Amino acid sequence: MEFKDNTGMNPLLEKLQPYPFERLKQLFSGIPANPKYSPISLGIGEPKHATPPFILETLSQNFKALSAYPPTIGDPALRQACANWVQRRYGVKLDPTTQILPTNGSREALFSFTQAVINPQGSTANARVICPNPFYQIYEGAALLAGAQPYYVPSDPARNFGLNWELVPEDIWRSTQLVIVCSPGNPTGAVMDLEEWRKLFKLSEKYGFVIASDECYSEIYFRDEAPLGGLEAAQKLGLRDFKNLIAFTSLSKRSNVPGMRSGFVAGDAELIKPYLLYRTYHGSAMSGMVQAASVVAWNDEEHVTLNRNMYREKFAAVTPVLESCLDVRLPDAAFYLWAGVPGGDDESFAKELLTQYNVTVLPGSYLAREVAGKNPGEGRIRMALVAETKECLEAATRIKEFVNKNF
Repeated sequence: MEFKDNTGMNPLLEKLQPYPFERLKQLFSGIPANPKYSPISLGIGEPKHATPPFILETLSQNFKALSAYPPTIGDPALRQACANWVQRRYGVKLDPTTQILPTNGSREALFSFTQAVINPQGSTANARVICPNPFYQIYEGAALLAGAQPYYVPSDPARNFGLNWELVPEDIWRSTQLVIVCSPGNPTGAVMDLEEWRKLFKLSEKYGFVIASDECYSEIYFRDEAPLGGLEAAQKLGLRDFKNLIAFTSLSKRSNVPGMRSGFVAGDAELIKPYLLYRTYHGSAMSGMVQAASVVAWNDEEHVTLNRNMYREKFAAVTPVLESCLDVRLPDAAFYLWAGVPGGDDESFAKELLTQYNVTVLPGSYLAREVAGKNPGEGRIRMALVAETKECLEAATRIKEFVNKNF
């Protein structure tokens, strides 16, 4: 009997595109940055504000938790802390035993949840995952590796970078199993309003798809009113069972602990239950010491307010400088500026900016895909204002000088 050689890797891996930062590395390969200036990177969205000391202290006090396997479902104290935060933040009351599940940050959860949801062999032929365009690349990779096809809905600058669900064709909706939204958005900072949520919920009810709401930037905002969340929107619209809705959130940006890899998902108990089963096999339980630190982080709002105020002061200082030379304005939320560049060539702009002024920005086209002959990120750059105000302001000053000199 002959056996087929199955030693090769999953062929779906070949569909994955290089990550934006790998493309940026290739773009800058062999390019000498101007040594006259110290390097400043606005390219990677990694929080740089100091981690609150009380979180570090809690971590150091719980090393003993490493001697035991943590339960995948998480400690009851952590699930209760997450539920309490949802109620304080959104006015939504959840059952911590059935509607909350701790995860290792939102990135891991978004990827694994997609694998658990998509059924490429089901009654829906050619399974689709709808996501915004531009987007966080995990959405695309998760869809492809689940055996689904991504469908990209362009962000519309005329709608403050909101999405127009009415542009999605009927046949696409019929084959859609999952819609991933990001509010506040990466890279645009746009926040979905109640009417946009209403349309999406009606579409979900009609076609039966699941909604994954990525809300990891929810606590960094510039308006007096906090961004509307998916669970909050559902409750306002009378959808109290949160059917086919899961919200994803994380401590990374909120509490400046990206290395802790701590977050949670919340929503439809009928989705949480099978997702917990998937995670039990996936081996993704959160460390006990991280759980203990997460409890104190979710229970405290003072450090979150201080962090938000630092971003507000930083954006208030930097945005006017860049508004004078780029097509950009203060976003609703998140810690990015999504700017149109003179000349319309985002790659050349990023390359020349590094060469002349040693400032790194991310070409917007790397964060989007071409649809109908148009890449909605083309001609834009993403700037992550994650460093201290002084450094970000210095970068903005150099960018202004670069633009004035070259355009």
